[in-house]
Amino acid sequence: MTARPANAHQARLLRLLRDGGPNSRAQLGDQVDLSRSKLAVEVDRLLETELVVADGLAASRGGRRSHNIRLNPHLRFLGVDIGATSVDVAVTNAELEILGHINQPMDVREGPVAVFEQVLSMAAKLKATGLAEGFDGAGIGVPGPVRFPEGIPVAPPIMPGWDGFPVREALSQELGCPVMVDNDVNLMALGEQHAGVARTVADFLCVKIGTGIGCGIVVGGEVYRGTTGSAGDIGHIQAVPDGRPCACGNRGCLEAHFSGAALARDATEAAEQQHSPELAARLEANGTLSAVDVAAAAAAGDATALDLIREGGNRTGQVIAGLVSFFNPGLVVIGGGVTGLGHTLLAAIRTQVYRGSLPLATGNLPIVLGELGPAAGVIGAARLISDHLFSPA
Repeated sequence: MTARPANAHQARLLRLLRDGGPNSRAQLGDQVDLSRSKLAVEVDRLLETELVVADGLAASRGGRRSHNIRLNPHLRFLGVDIGATSVDVAVTNAELEILGHINQPMDVREGPVAVFEQVLSMAAKLKATGLAEGFDGAGIGVPGPVRFPEGIPVAPPIMPGWDGFPVREALSQELGCPVMVDNDVNLMALGEQHAGVARTVADFLCVKIGTGIGCGIVVGGEVYRGTTGSAGDIGHIQAVPDGRPCACGNRGCLEAHFSGAALARDATEAAEQQHSPELAARLEANGTLSAVDVAAAAAAGDATALDLIREGGNRTGQVIAGLVSFFNPGLVVIGGGVTGLGHTLLAAIRTQVYRGSLPLATGNLPIVLGELGPAAGVIGAARLISDHLFSPA
């Protein structure tokens, strides 16, 4: 993809076609503030760039039938969602429909060189299936703070060896296409906004509870990243005064007391102290425990596992209650690996938020689990690069 929209009108048309699919000139004209002659000029220019193509005749609205147009079906985006313990890689079309998706275990602590070797190998496997000859752009999510738009991680607590690594530049050279990089929870928010539970909401919070905890903040339909890109790093808000030491160097952070890693540690301690026969049996069988084991134990009625989930949900809910009072969102989405804990976690979070924030903020506030699961991150990554490419050069 070498062409870019020449102006804001063309960019708007491209995004409408991305988000709404093929459409007629007449219907596009209903959605943009352009005269019919000006709209015709901009659409014709986009057709010349081959960013869009003709797609048959539209349904009649009376009089002469309009032609449908759509984004070029040969455009391909690569979406990469790097987590602490796994990586998802997907190929999408220009309308952000997933054409192929691979997930593999991976330890982000192995460093950027090893991780990106794996990412490039996964991308090559997807290409080899015939889904793409090459990529027109790639979006990358990483589980730590990113200086945006340079695409450089900055002192990420759970990513040793990544500080200052030029992710955007390095992968652009390897893939031969433009690359954009962001924090993984921002991409989850973009994914849920594009194809998930937040499709109709302009102002919402997307809280990801995985190995760490972060929050994507969407204001007026756009991700808010803050001055330097670190907005939403709620895992390092103090939840317990003088509490446990955290990877960031402080004490009592929410992430140190409730995240995938903290839950696994607490479950292991409970099993070793024989507080939970269910967790003890799982520890003996597997050698380690994870949030998945806690979820299974809770589903079996294990009181200790249920208490661990409720306690973590209460602490998370207290932090979210503060965010709701400050931001007054229209929706709170809970996603990430720990959402396998299900209704018990969601109920604890809801209780704290509804109790801790004023009725004006919570009277019509849905707090829900994300719809897309692991797909949210890769769809969000493709959305990130398409937002960049569907902007005037």
